[in-house]
Amino acid sequence: MFHDLDKSIEALLEAELPEEIKAQTSVSFATPDGDFPPASVSLPTINLFLYDVVENTEYRVGGHAWEQSGSDRFVRRIEPVRVACHYIVTAWAREGTPAPEQDEHQILGAAMQALCRHRILPKVYLRGGLAESEFTVYARPLASGRIDSPGEFWQALGGRPRPFFNYTAILAVPIGMPEVSTQAVKASEVKLGRETPEEIEKKRAGGG
Repeated sequence: MFHDLDKSIEALLEAELPEEIKAQTSVSFATPDGDFPPASVSLPTINLFLYDVVENTEYRVGGHAWEQSGSDRFVRRIEPVRVACHYIVTAWAREGTPAPEQDEHQILGAAMQALCRHRILPKVYLRGGLAESEFTVYARPLASGRIDSPGEFWQALGGRPRPFFNYTAILAVPIGMPEVSTQAVKASEVKLGRETPEEIEKKRAGGG
């Protein structure tokens, strides 16, 4: 699931970054710690680090109604859990460049522009199970993240502070198969009428 989300965001960036940046910049999801970049990452790179996953109730639908599925068979879908995946996005220049901070700012700005174009991840970029899902993947670029102290965050990772922005994607996670019922209301009957004096007297006497 998270792997599919990574691949989907990578596909978006590879399609919408400016050509001069896309041609020489990789996209990575490694931890930006003191040992970054790992051998698998080539610089320069746009790095998206998934640092937090929490439940999101913004798109909760509530209970679903029973729907008929064949003769005497009814199904009711279980509402999926929606989770917010929080990334920090950073840019890393190639080592030995004369002004790495300028290169990083240019790359970071281009990534921000590309990601800010979409509040819903376009279907064409979705990969794996997300491409097959009926549920929308929402995006919140530049939304406030869940890092209260950036300094402490970088210190915990063992790296030096650097510019970043937060990017949040909201997924629907199925948690169960639909409920199935074969119990259906065949007919209903309502009796209308007025009680006779004998029936009223019988009730008063405690007879029913």
